[in-house]
Amino acid sequence: MKSSYRESDVTLLLKDITGKLTPLRAQEREVLIQSGTHYSEMLPAEYVPSSRYIEAYERALTCEADHTAAAVRACARAIYASKGQSVVLVSLARAGVPIGILLRWYLKAHYGIDAPHYGISIIRGRGIDANAMRYLLARYPAQSLQFVDGWIGKGAILTELRRELAVYPGVSDQLAVLSDPAGLTEQCGTHADFLIASSCLNSTVSGLISRTVLRGDLIGPDDFHGAAYYGELAAQDRSYEFLDAIAARFDTAPDLPPVTLPHSGLEEAKQVAQSFGVSDINFVKPGIGEATRVLLRRLPWKLLVRQDMVDSPELSHLYQLAREKGVPVEPYPLINYKACGIIKQLADT
Repeated sequence: MKSSYRESDVTLLLKDITGKLTPLRAQEREVLIQSGTHYSEMLPAEYVPSSRYIEAYERALTCEADHTAAAVRACARAIYASKGQSVVLVSLARAGVPIGILLRWYLKAHYGIDAPHYGISIIRGRGIDANAMRYLLARYPAQSLQFVDGWIGKGAILTELRRELAVYPGVSDQLAVLSDPAGLTEQCGTHADFLIASSCLNSTVSGLISRTVLRGDLIGPDDFHGAAYYGELAAQDRSYEFLDAIAARFDTAPDLPPVTLPHSGLEEAKQVAQSFGVSDINFVKPGIGEATRVLLRRLPWKLLVRQDMVDSPELSHLYQLAREKGVPVEPYPLINYKACGIIKQLADT
């Protein structure tokens, strides 16, 4: 699968479906999803950032680079302690791929490990790409594989990963992430909810690739899951701008303080759902990264922000998106999370 990343940084075990699937606007896609079409059978239209949103992204990248670099450092150390020199990084496409590249760079610079790095697809409700797993296990020992993602929201993908990996003896289901405010993995940079700037944009900070696709007319039984390459966005590509900004802080960023979570992220998401009468927990997307995805790709109903974060510049990109899309922002007593997006239930409108 082609991307704007260097071949030495990642191998994407994905089938190129460029031009074979027309991206859908959020409203069209949301109607289909809530009518029963699986999200993996469609591509969302890429949000074209306004100049003000790009300014907010650039501020976020500058302000949060230290936090991100420190989280990469802590996560890489945890991976090294677990896997040693034999580690093979397996990033969950697409959000995990830039994080996997950063971890690879850190492991090479500080431990001398030239870790193989792959990007593969896992889809909630459809599972992990079995062909990609066969490819990896034909080449590497099962115990070497280390799965990577950007962050954990309430844990839906981690639950899917653990269920899927149960049939692969020797493969660890420990997921390495930079931010885990749900409290579900110890292989994390921090349990704090913080802004990872790569969550602010779509393909233009992720190697110009789409989110992954799985539908029978495009993906055969022997194919990897699919993705599209947005070469027409090359002039707007900020993938290496993000990576280089974080890598420059690897050795200077202050360590992140330890965080103790009072309860699980899923428990908090259920509390939010109950407070707002949301019947489907999948419509509640806690965490800065997940809230950003709701505003970028779904049909948002509300944006909740933790009461002590209302004036925080860390959330400025969310406020800009909310203004552009007419989404109300409400202070709410979040604990594990700094923000939470709620998807509009079309049956109620």
